[in-house]
Amino acid sequence: MDLKKLFYQMILIRRFEEKVAEMFTLGHIGGFCHLYIGQEAVCVGAISCLREDDYVLSAYRDHGHCIIKGSHPKKVMAELFGKSTGLCKGKGGSMHLFDAEKNFLGGFAIVGGHLPIATGAAFAIKYQKKDQVVLCFFGEGAVNIGAFHEALNMAATWKLPVIYLCENNRYGMGTPIERATSLYDICQKACAYSMERDHIDGMDVLAVRESVEKAVQRAREHCIPTLIEARTYRFRGHSMLDPAHYRTKEELEEQVKRDPLVTFKEKLLKDSILSDSTVQSMEEEIKKEIDEAVDFAMKSPAPSIDTLHDDLYV
Repeated sequence: MDLKKLFYQMILIRRFEEKVAEMFTLGHIGGFCHLYIGQEAVCVGAISCLREDDYVLSAYRDHGHCIIKGSHPKKVMAELFGKSTGLCKGKGGSMHLFDAEKNFLGGFAIVGGHLPIATGAAFAIKYQKKDQVVLCFFGEGAVNIGAFHEALNMAATWKLPVIYLCENNRYGMGTPIERATSLYDICQKACAYSMERDHIDGMDVLAVRESVEKAVQRAREHCIPTLIEARTYRFRGHSMLDPAHYRTKEELEEQVKRDPLVTFKEKLLKDSILSDSTVQSMEEEIKKEIDEAVDFAMKSPAPSIDTLHDDLYV
């Protein structure tokens, strides 16, 4: 396990999202935009357990998942800018990233709507007698959707190689979980389907990796699905247009003390795996990569009006 790589990827997502926020504010990115700041440990820790040919699906907070699965930041940024060089030729935008080449099967804007798709992908794997796995990220707001229960029931009944990873960031838009669901411990919902389950600290990249690694092994070797609840926290509002007045300044300040980038950096510095100079070099390299991504997006052409009806029924 390359701990430096995990840390690098977490910084990459954070700095990418910070730049996206800046570009959105300047008017270069339109539409809806949901940032992943604060939740980086879940994405990085989980995807680090996968092979390149495994599949990943996400909800609308999908920039980080897409990049860590292997999509180039230039293509992701261009998609956010609505440019023809983007992953979806500028027609998907923030919530609809997709990269078939990297087996990233999409960000989905319909809450919970992608869980049956992840289940279907896992069914296809088993039907074809392959040994890939499917990793499906979603927020805690999706657990009250009928598709969540239908997907878990099918996966458990048919014994499919899929991992359902709930990124519980406490707020479904602006509603805290204790006001939205009768069961606070989401992972216990797996009991209704006799499904393997786990509850982890989503602010600890190594805890995430340890749990997902076991789930991947179960899925790959025995076709056993798992529901994992990762308790995490987003430091920004639900979307770029959300001032997050539903939470107190004190609550946010308390959660920021658990910033996964800060705590993991402190651990790696203490264990002499990283040095201050190494961290600085990483920051400089990432800044250059993101600046190049913005420059690429800025200079890329918008989709031609002639392509308006292309790819509607592919």
